[in-house]
Amino acid sequence: MSKKEDRDLTPIARTLRKNMTKEEKHLWYDFLKKLPCSVNRQKQFGNYIVDFFCADGRLIIELDGSQHYKEEAVKRDTERDAYLEGLGLKVLRFSNYDVNTNFEGVCLAIRREIEARKW
Repeated sequence: MSKKEDRDLTPIARTLRKNMTKEEKHLWYDFLKKLPCSVNRQKQFGNYIVDFFCADGRLIIELDGSQHYKEEAVKRDTERDAYLEGLGLKVLRFSNYDVNTNFEGVCLAIRREIEARKW
């Protein structure tokens, strides 16, 4: 991928950071931002922008709204996850419903995965 392609996604990532969903804001401000390790929002990998990335755990955290459960979106997400996992990254996916109804469980799963995958 050329540097030009990398720059092309920068404005999109910036917009996504400024316009996080309610669930992304909740997870970011009430958990991820407070972790002792660095977590980035809307980080670019190749042609993809991920919701959250924790370098310490080589971990990507994705929050999925209802549109992610449609057949075409499932296929795209599967391809995307395979690309990211090919980079040595682990992708954790949670539904917005999970964040809204089991926030503590989501946070615990993320914390455990970071600890298990630290360098």
